[in-house]
Amino acid sequence: MTQSQLGQACGLSQSAVSRLEKRGAGAYSTDILAAASAHLGFPPALVGLVDGRGRHRGPVNGSDSSDVDRRTFLSGAAAVAAAPVLDALPDPADTATGQAAALRLSTTAYRRLDGTTPSRDLSDTVESHLRLIQSITRNATDDAERRRLAAVGSEAASLVGWLAWDRGDDGSARSWYGSAIKAAGSAGDPLLAAYQLGTLAQFEADNGNATEALNLTRRARRSLGAQRPAVADAWLSSVEALAHAAGGDRRSADRALTASRAAAETLPAEVPPWPWVFRFDPVKVAACRVTCGARLGLPEWVLGDGTEALATGHAKQRALLVLDIAAGHLAGGRIEAAFALAGRALETGLQYRSGRIVERVRAVRRSLTSSAPPRVVRDLDERLHGVYL
Repeated sequence: MTQSQLGQACGLSQSAVSRLEKRGAGAYSTDILAAASAHLGFPPALVGLVDGRGRHRGPVNGSDSSDVDRRTFLSGAAAVAAAPVLDALPDPADTATGQAAALRLSTTAYRRLDGTTPSRDLSDTVESHLRLIQSITRNATDDAERRRLAAVGSEAASLVGWLAWDRGDDGSARSWYGSAIKAAGSAGDPLLAAYQLGTLAQFEADNGNATEALNLTRRARRSLGAQRPAVADAWLSSVEALAHAAGGDRRSADRALTASRAAAETLPAEVPPWPWVFRFDPVKVAACRVTCGARLGLPEWVLGDGTEALATGHAKQRALLVLDIAAGHLAGGRIEAAFALAGRALETGLQYRSGRIVERVRAVRRSLTSSAPPRVVRDLDERLHGVYL
């Protein structure tokens, strides 16, 4: 993480971060400590905070307590920097000490938790967080701050929609994604609006609504105009490919994937611009091709020597790609391999109580019609019996 990125998260300039890191100049406020711990993902206690509040600490062995706290902070930050963290940046337009910046950091923390926490356990907390954002937005008197808060609310609503999607509650997911798009419009941020439109397009494509997904993707492109960043072009082309695959249009899907890959290959290897929270690269395009191939019933798009290596991200994301690979095996007549993979994905779905994953497993099972299924299929049937998610 660069000093500029950490500074954006903590409400400091790059030069201020440099001074703090190199010479320990200045003082750390509790707000800065809380922002840094939330953004870097380490326990607040490492920087002397308890339950989100500062804790006074007296001198240790005659030393100045600020020196002790500063060393603790830097050692904790260094330890976390050595581990993989979610690439999520706050909006550079946020002010240093505004409420919007603090609320966005909480949203980022919840996004990290999604990778290790069942959506059913996280949803109530994130919805409460969103209600807090909405309440603060209603009471804001400054127009610029209200727009920043609307952008934060858009991100939080999109996360609530994602959690509903993972639970298998598609009606609520669609409603929350719509709220995210509306809030992005209130924020006056075309890039955020395009991102939310594209996210809803992905959702619709996943549910087989090809026409709606294509319309949403076109709206996203129009909202950005000709000056859209390269990452938006690459990502939106992949979403278009998913939409064409949902509609059974192999040629258009292939054309969109080619455009996405060409754009992705030109992207710099750096943290993506907000509001993208994950890097988009040719590996993501390859994974998208696997998903398209599964939808189109094209095993040659799905199966390959390095296909399973594409299953990156957290466990739930990997399980969804594994199910796409299972669909490819099934389309190629490899029933044993397909249902062995489906069984692996089901384990993840049950572990994280993901209704979306379990329903996708059921969809793979429904795609095989046989009066005498092999043992591996009967085993999956037994495991699915009595599962209610």
